[in-house]
Amino acid sequence: MPTSVSFAHHLDGLALAAARLHAYGDAAGLDTVVPTARDWTVRDLVAHQGMVHRWATSVVRGEGQVDTDALEREGREALDPMAWLGHGADRLRAALRRAPQDLDVWFFLPDAPAPRHAWARRQCHETTVHAVDALAAKEGRVPTADEADITAELAADGIDELLLGFATRRDEQLRTTGTPFEVEVRADDTGDVWRGRVSDGPLRVVRGTEARDADAVVHGSAAQLFLGLWNRGEELQTSGRDVVPLWRERMQVSWS
Repeated sequence: MPTSVSFAHHLDGLALAAARLHAYGDAAGLDTVVPTARDWTVRDLVAHQGMVHRWATSVVRGEGQVDTDALEREGREALDPMAWLGHGADRLRAALRRAPQDLDVWFFLPDAPAPRHAWARRQCHETTVHAVDALAAKEGRVPTADEADITAELAADGIDELLLGFATRRDEQLRTTGTPFEVEVRADDTGDVWRGRVSDGPLRVVRGTEARDADAVVHGSAAQLFLGLWNRGEELQTSGRDVVPLWRERMQVSWS
């Protein structure tokens, strides 16, 4: 699961996403329901993201376990939840910048870059996804990829992390008890291609170099794919077998 996006670019993406989450959440209001995560209000969203930033900071700094439930309560009860969110994002970026390049700490996805860069990448995409949630709360609906304004380079990198890192984990349930089949995911604007084999075991995904015949094809711009595969967008285009309902039902990504 390598990345061609630089460490600095991931840190910049994290900063931009945190600023957007703050701005969109402020505009929506803390008690507004998040259409892309209907169990959450904006206050819940901010508390969750701020908790994740603080959890990641503790890992990068080698500080050991933190009480994630207590951190979420702290975020919900903060007098100024948006300031609390911003403080956590600033501390995370500072911890990543100050960490040595050979940082030796735990990271939870397979075949990842070195931990310092892997954590910058993960928190960039984590915060980008939740900034889209805040935008959905502001607009009162699922936003389009154009509205979310995610660059093709970062979007393709996020798809890489999702398909090669998260989706192939042994505990994910994207499986079939019937005949195995192949899925091609294609970013029309960048030319990136991913090929997956769905069977009764863990999903197997490889990067492709060109489009080939597959039982199912899912395509769109890199940003449309990023949002759609993170279950935050409605612009996925398909041909052949429609695997989107299976993905929506079975692919429930956990953050650790």
